[in-house]
Amino acid sequence: MEPVFEKIAVYQYTSEAIIIKGRLEADGIEVFMADNFIIDTDPLVSNAIGGVKLFVRTEDADRAKAVLAGISRYAVDNAGNHVVCPKCGSNRVDVGSTIKDARSLFAFLFGAGLFAALPFYTKYTYRCSDCGNEFKIQ
Repeated sequence: MEPVFEKIAVYQYTSEAIIIKGRLEADGIEVFMADNFIIDTDPLVSNAIGGVKLFVRTEDADRAKAVLAGISRYAVDNAGNHVVCPKCGSNRVDVGSTIKDARSLFAFLFGAGLFAALPFYTKYTYRCSDCGNEFKIQ
């Protein structure tokens, strides 16, 4: 017997998965999420359990993969243009948080240690997937 569902994507956080789920459902593809409630309860276990998984019916898998292929996973600016690395010119740039100064380290430790919450001060930077260059958000 052939499986009824096929896993098409995995995301670290539920918010990412919900955006993609909404996009697929807009195209009439029924989507099921797994492990989203566990990760919502404790986001730090996401890597340990393999993230939030998106499943679709086997007969919709090819259509779903085509929709996912059309979605850019790299950073874009407010106008929708790809962010370009100033060092190598690549448009394979991700946005990420960084803890490089004392203020962000203190905020992380204070927020995580005392309140068991996410940090209330975080710096974000762009990071090029091709050359590894990190640069500030303009």
